[in-house]
Amino acid sequence: MTAYQTILPNQVTTWFRAGRTDQFPVGAGATIKYGQRQIAVFYFNRTQRWYACQNLCPHKLENVLGRGLIGEQDGVPKVACPLHKRTFSLETGENLNGDCPPVAVFPVRIEGGDVYVGFID
Repeated sequence: MTAYQTILPNQVTTWFRAGRTDQFPVGAGATIKYGQRQIAVFYFNRTQRWYACQNLCPHKLENVLGRGLIGEQDGVPKVACPLHKRTFSLETGENLNGDCPPVAVFPVRIEGGDVYVGFID
């Protein structure tokens, strides 16, 4: 199984072009593949912010977070696993239910209408 690790913006060595901004749904997720990793990318229209996290839910080890529902909990952007309803912060990866390991999160930047996700290679 591929290991996932949170990447901070100052750690990025590779900015991977995930696609154009208009190729991603508004208020929902889409999944990209980088090497052996599946990454869920989300755009929050209300705040105009982008987020990325591992697609793999750590609860049952299924690649489903990109199909999860997004929202906020106490001002924290979150995604809920569509199968198990566990919720994760899209800023820190923390499990907001408190009963599951965190997910890895990745920095996202927008340049010239393109979405880039940051990785360490």
